[in-house]
Amino acid sequence: QVQLLESGGGLVQPGGSLRLSCVASGSSFNVMGWYRQAPGKQRELVAAISSGGITNTADSVKGRFTISRDSAKKTVYLQMNTLKPEDTAVYYCNVGLLLTSPGKYWGQGTQVTVSS
Repeated sequence: QVQLLESGGGLVQPGGSLRLSCVASGSSFNVMGWYRQAPGKQRELVAAISSGGITNTADSVKGRFTISRDSAKKTVYLQMNTLKPEDTAVYYCNVGLLLTSPGKYWGQGTQVTVSS
Protein backbone atom coordinates (compact mmCIF):
# COMPACT_ATOMS: atom_id res chain seq x y z
CA GLN A 1 0.00 0.00 0.00
CA VAL A 2 1.40 3.37 -1.02
CA GLN A 3 1.23 6.19 1.50
CA LEU A 4 2.38 9.76 1.04
CA LEU A 5 2.95 11.94 4.08
CA GLU A 6 3.29 15.68 3.50
CA SER A 7 4.57 18.33 5.87
CA GLY A 8 5.71 21.93 5.85
CA GLY A 9 2.62 23.95 5.02
CA GLY A 10 1.46 26.96 6.97
CA LEU A 11 0.77 30.67 6.98
CA VAL A 12 3.38 32.99 5.52
CA GLN A 13 3.48 36.64 4.52
CA PRO A 14 3.86 37.65 0.87
CA GLY A 15 7.48 37.44 -0.16
CA GLY A 16 8.19 34.72 2.38
CA SER A 17 9.35 31.14 1.95
CA LEU A 18 8.18 27.66 2.86
CA ARG A 19 9.56 24.20 2.24
CA LEU A 20 7.23 21.28 1.71
CA SER A 21 8.31 17.67 2.19
CA CYS A 22 6.64 14.42 1.19
CA VAL A 23 7.78 10.97 2.26
CA ALA A 24 6.54 7.96 0.32
CA SER A 25 6.17 4.46 1.66
CA GLY A 26 5.94 1.39 -0.52
CA SER A 27 7.50 1.06 -3.94
CA SER A 28 9.98 3.39 -5.57
CA PHE A 29 8.47 5.78 -8.11
CA ASN A 30 9.71 7.19 -11.36
CA VAL A 31 8.06 10.56 -10.87
CA MET A 32 7.29 12.44 -7.67
CA GLY A 33 5.53 15.75 -7.78
CA TRP A 34 3.42 18.46 -6.26
CA TYR A 35 -0.02 19.65 -7.32
CA ARG A 36 -2.16 22.35 -5.79
CA GLN A 37 -5.81 23.26 -5.63
CA ALA A 38 -7.12 26.67 -4.73
CA PRO A 39 -10.76 27.23 -3.69
CA GLY A 40 -13.05 27.07 -6.70
CA LYS A 41 -10.26 26.01 -9.05
CA GLN A 42 -9.08 22.77 -10.58
CA ARG A 43 -6.10 20.93 -9.23
CA GLU A 44 -2.99 21.88 -11.18
CA LEU A 45 0.58 20.71 -11.53
CA VAL A 46 3.13 22.77 -9.64
CA ALA A 47 6.27 20.75 -10.29
CA ALA A 48 7.36 17.18 -10.85
CA ILE A 49 10.71 15.42 -10.92
CA SER A 50 11.78 12.10 -12.38
CA SER A 51 14.13 9.60 -10.84
CA GLY A 52 16.76 10.89 -13.27
CA GLY A 53 16.36 14.47 -12.10
CA ILE A 54 14.34 15.81 -15.03
CA THR A 55 11.84 18.40 -13.87
CA ASN A 56 8.62 19.91 -15.12
CA THR A 57 7.65 23.18 -13.45
CA ALA A 58 4.56 25.31 -14.00
CA ASP A 59 5.23 28.67 -15.62
CA SER A 60 3.44 30.44 -12.77
CA VAL A 61 6.08 29.34 -10.26
CA LYS A 62 9.23 29.13 -12.37
CA GLY A 63 12.07 31.05 -10.81
CA ARG A 64 10.38 30.97 -7.40
CA PHE A 65 9.76 27.29 -6.64
CA THR A 66 12.31 24.49 -6.82
CA ILE A 67 11.54 20.79 -6.68
CA SER A 68 14.10 18.23 -5.56
CA ARG A 69 14.14 14.66 -4.35
CA ASP A 70 16.13 12.22 -2.29
CA SER A 71 15.34 8.90 -3.91
CA ALA A 72 17.08 6.89 -1.22
CA LYS A 73 14.71 8.43 1.33
CA LYS A 74 11.73 8.35 -1.07
CA THR A 75 11.26 12.01 -0.30
CA VAL A 76 10.37 14.93 -2.53
CA TYR A 77 10.74 18.57 -1.54
CA LEU A 78 9.27 21.80 -2.79
CA GLN A 79 11.17 24.94 -1.87
CA MET A 80 8.85 27.89 -2.32
CA ASN A 81 10.32 31.39 -2.33
CA THR A 82 8.87 34.82 -2.99
CA LEU A 83 5.41 33.52 -2.20
CA LYS A 84 2.41 35.43 -3.47
CA PRO A 85 -1.22 35.46 -2.28
CA GLU A 86 -2.18 33.59 -5.45
CA ASP A 87 -0.03 30.68 -4.29
CA THR A 88 -2.55 30.05 -1.53
CA ALA A 89 -3.89 26.52 -1.98
CA VAL A 90 -3.85 23.01 -0.66
CA TYR A 91 -0.69 21.35 -1.92
CA TYR A 92 -0.78 17.64 -2.69
CA CYS A 93 2.05 15.20 -3.14
CA ASN A 94 1.69 12.72 -5.99
CA VAL A 95 3.68 9.81 -7.38
CA GLY A 96 3.42 8.15 -10.75
CA LEU A 97 5.02 7.59 -14.13
CA LEU A 98 4.69 10.87 -16.03
CA LEU A 99 6.02 14.38 -15.56
CA THR A 100 2.95 15.90 -17.17
CA SER A 101 0.04 14.17 -15.48
CA PRO A 102 -0.58 12.71 -12.03
CA GLY A 103 -0.43 9.12 -10.91
CA LYS A 104 -3.14 7.50 -8.84
CA TYR A 105 -1.56 8.01 -5.42
CA TRP A 106 -2.13 11.24 -3.52
CA GLY A 107 -1.15 12.60 -0.15
CA GLN A 108 -3.71 14.10 2.19
CA GLY A 109 -2.70 17.65 1.30
CA THR A 110 -1.11 20.48 3.24
CA GLN A 111 -2.50 24.00 3.37
CA VAL A 112 -0.34 26.91 2.26
CA THR A 113 -1.74 30.35 2.97
CA VAL A 114 0.03 33.50 1.82
CA SER A 115 -1.42 36.54 3.50
CA SER A 116 -0.39 39.65 5.37
